[in-house]
Amino acid sequence: MAAAQRLTYTIEAYNVSHASENKIHDDSVAKKLGFSGGLVPGVEVFAYASHLPLERWGRAFLERGEMTARFGKPVYDGRIATATAVEGTDGRLEIRVESEGVECATATACLPSVSSPSPRLSDYAYKAPPDLSARPPADEASLAVGLDLSTVPAVLDRERHETYLRDVREANPIYAQEGIAHPGILLRLCNSALRENVVLPPWIHVGSTMRHLSLARVGETLAARTRVVANYDKKGHRLVDLDCLLLAGERPVAHVLHTAIYRLRHLAS
Repeated sequence: MAAAQRLTYTIEAYNVSHASENKIHDDSVAKKLGFSGGLVPGVEVFAYASHLPLERWGRAFLERGEMTARFGKPVYDGRIATATAVEGTDGRLEIRVESEGVECATATACLPSVSSPSPRLSDYAYKAPPDLSARPPADEASLAVGLDLSTVPAVLDRERHETYLRDVREANPIYAQEGIAHPGILLRLCNSALRENVVLPPWIHVGSTMRHLSLARVGETLAARTRVVANYDKKGHRLVDLDCLLLAGERPVAHVLHTAIYRLRHLAS
């Protein structure tokens, strides 16, 4: 790609989580918190942005590429979102996602010349999530630094994957043709590590760094093993950072640092 050449991708955003347990995606609740409506999940904004490095580098990006994204302003259901990318002299893509003239997210992506070493599976303990009815509330104790949070392993079936591709309006045919798990599907495992282990009030995913390690495919059993690495206050919000190893069976497929506001200052007691 020539220097300063722009890649552009335009999507009609869709709130795939409008009926989820996280009421930040519910129109009425989000409006009470000062938003214009239910927020399109950050995972799906990440998915929109990931289209551009895939366009730039192809399949190799899904095998060993890296992307860091931060979400600043909401993307709303039914609105047009446009992702643009410019390649710098260092080979990195600088990506912006805008909607209705507002910058909603920024990201950087790169393709290392060789794959980075995978974290050791033995460093990530599996701890079965509690029954949903037994989950503790999200707080400084239930999300204390050093705690392990895992997801229940689940098979990625074709119907679920095809539905996701439609929901995020993914235009690249590689996912359907080769049965490769979309990065958004993988990143959703990090949200699941929170949701399956604690009860959350309306909460917001604010950023992730994903490093691809290998391809995950339809038909494989996917899971996350995560560790809480930080729990802190920022501008009155309470945030948590998770170190997440994502697996297909016992094979690492991605390594993610995942950040979420688990207690909004609007809801602080």
